[in-house]
Amino acid sequence: MSENRILLDRTTSDAKGTAECGSALARMIMSDSTLPTFVCLDGDLGTGKTVFAKGFVSAVDPGADVTSPSYTLVNEYTCGSIPIFHFDVYRIKNGDDLYSTGFYDYPEDGIILVEWASLIDYALPAERIEIKIVKTSPKDNPAERRITAVIVTE
Repeated sequence: MSENRILLDRTTSDAKGTAECGSALARMIMSDSTLPTFVCLDGDLGTGKTVFAKGFVSAVDPGADVTSPSYTLVNEYTCGSIPIFHFDVYRIKNGDDLYSTGFYDYPEDGIILVEWASLIDYALPAERIEIKIVKTSPKDNPAERRITAVIVTE
């Protein structure tokens, strides 16, 4: 039986607002030890997954230079109060590819952020936070996004 609980549901009008949603979620996780520390980010190309991640990481490690891990597959931020491991699995084709990244070896005492998480649904933990980022009005306001964070427990 799965149970879902909405943690965050906001509409943003610019990249700053998207990053602020990431910061808000990070602060929630840092202040509530019952929340999952595995965070899945999903949305179409250009919806702001990395912008959200930048905001998230900045709340934990303010000096971090956050970049997209599109080609490195994972970026590690270990100078904050808790390590953050930021994955981009867009280029992962199968379970062997995922295994070769060392994905399964990352410590559970850190926070895992995964962009394109739905592409590796077979590897996601039963308890996680799923972030959906959707452009709400691409023609009228291309920067507007709806960001929803849901706690998933399967």
